[in-house]
Amino acid sequence: MSPTQGPSLSPSCTGKPSKVDDSGFVVIGGIEQWVTAKGDSCANPIILFISGGPGNPLSGLSDSIYGAGQRDFIVVQWDQRGSGMTYGRSPPAPGEKLTIERMAQDGNELAAYLAKRYGKRKVILWGSSWGSILAVHMAKAHPELFYAYVGTSQVVNSIETQAASYKKLMALATSDNDTASLAVLNGVGSPPWTDPRSFGKVRRVIRKYEAKVTLPPPSTWHRAAAYTTEKAEDDYEAGEDYSFMNFVGMHGDGMLSQVDLPKLGTDFAIPVYFVEGAHDLLAPPEMARHYYESITAPDKGWVLLEHSGHDPNQEVVDAEYKVLREKVLPLTQVK
Repeated sequence: MSPTQGPSLSPSCTGKPSKVDDSGFVVIGGIEQWVTAKGDSCANPIILFISGGPGNPLSGLSDSIYGAGQRDFIVVQWDQRGSGMTYGRSPPAPGEKLTIERMAQDGNELAAYLAKRYGKRKVILWGSSWGSILAVHMAKAHPELFYAYVGTSQVVNSIETQAASYKKLMALATSDNDTASLAVLNGVGSPPWTDPRSFGKVRRVIRKYEAKVTLPPPSTWHRAAAYTTEKAEDDYEAGEDYSFMNFVGMHGDGMLSQVDLPKLGTDFAIPVYFVEGAHDLLAPPEMARHYYESITAPDKGWVLLEHSGHDPNQEVVDAEYKVLREKVLPLTQVK
């Protein structure tokens, strides 16, 4: 990819459809941001994946996790502002803060760029965890860019979600007489939290309890070699730290505190599909279900997975692709 905004179409898209294997820096939102696009045919529709974290791009893991999807789609991964390769190339200025609005603008600018580059009318929007927050903001602002939205581990409202999560964890730890976890939970207290370390402490308890009842990710998932160099790993870690602090805020006043998706309106101009883990303790699925039931859209669908939590595993990936192939792919073939 050329490090310029809106270049002419890739040569592979101007003649006989051929394989897509692009990676590079694209000027989005005034800075160079890392984007990869991979698919077996340029004729395939584009999926723009909005990763979680923030600060946890899946570009390096994409081939091993989402490689199967390249048969039917052009799978696009994006290292968002302040994360991964983008952090390394375009580090934030001192005191610069991330905002949902700026990052949603970046995402929509990227979606328009991708459609133009590969000669498509629209792209498919797919978001997970933090990416599900950002993707909804993108879809509400510019629905004309997207065929549909597929959300996983959907976060809806920060205050209500954290309260429900904490209540569930307290019940589980109490039932197990888990004194270590109870000490952590009682130590941070009920949310919302003003100490940025509280979120991470609770996250570790969540992973402990989700691991008891969910399927682990396959051992074959691994980062590609280009993402395991010393610089790439240092940039990833630094971007993760920077993004996390912007997410939670020094006093609980970061981007997370502003999340209230229903306030954006529950009417969607595009189809909406949710794939949720039944044992998600970070963003409990009942919160996403309530949001889902309030949504009006041209079409919508709900999938609840019995062996999954917040983080992806093979059950999640398989279910996502089933929705993408059966529900979304036909939308891209309508003239």
